[in-house]
Amino acid sequence: MTPDSKPQKVPAQEQKWPGTTSAMDPPPDHGEDNYTGRERLVGKRALITGGDSGIGRATAIAFAKEGADVAIAYLPQEQADAESTKEVVQSVGRRCVLLATDQRTEEANTRLAADAVAGLGGIDVLVSNAGFQMAHTGGIADFPSGQLEQVFETNVFATFWLTKALVPHLGPGSSVIITTSIQAYNPSEPLLDYAATKAALNNLMVNLAADLGPKGIRVNAVAPGPIWTPLIPSTFDAEKVASFGADTPLGRPGQPVEVAAAFVFLASDEASYVSGTVLGVTGGKAIF
Repeated sequence: MTPDSKPQKVPAQEQKWPGTTSAMDPPPDHGEDNYTGRERLVGKRALITGGDSGIGRATAIAFAKEGADVAIAYLPQEQADAESTKEVVQSVGRRCVLLATDQRTEEANTRLAADAVAGLGGIDVLVSNAGFQMAHTGGIADFPSGQLEQVFETNVFATFWLTKALVPHLGPGSSVIITTSIQAYNPSEPLLDYAATKAALNNLMVNLAADLGPKGIRVNAVAPGPIWTPLIPSTFDAEKVASFGADTPLGRPGQPVEVAAAFVFLASDEASYVSGTVLGVTGGKAIF
């Protein structure tokens, strides 16, 4: 699992939100061919939100190659990417349950939790990864109506509601892993609302770790830096996309498979004494 480490320039491009994997140039690396499993998640059952593409897809593939069965949640308009992810997971002999869900209400998350438990016969790992962002360069004075609600409902509220719904089904040794971001530590002005949600998720993670630790449930977060996923060309303009990731010490955007390895570690028994922490995968940018 070693993507090309040389600095790579991403061509200028844009997509309509939420974007599709097939339209990306270059295609992102989800580990379909180069991730090697080592049986670290054998027998585990995982629900991964935003599992159709990007970091979620790579995590689903890595989990499957490590021996886990997975359920993936995704927006209904992302069905094609979800089906593609399912094909890869099944090709390595694991189950994949598809659960099209818009997570912006508590009822939707309650239903998602129930369907995931029913589909896999239980849940051992929750990866709350689904997220929404939309760059806005005009500042707060003309901030788009409704965007703040969408980004907080998708990123923060859904994580809270889904975790709440799944806790009765999680036993000792279970794990909750939340996708936060470098934006929580080094926020960009065009993403002021998104960055705020990621800081909130870091705080939520710490409190959940304290709350659920006595039950034997570990809670952690992964904070990616600039990762090449459909979210990028569908939420930034072409000029921004063309320079994406160039400001990291490694001089390039990361690939989804490079983040998936962090989720594998935190979900595995190797991380049995790791809880309440953030693992950064940022290309060299500091998180503190």
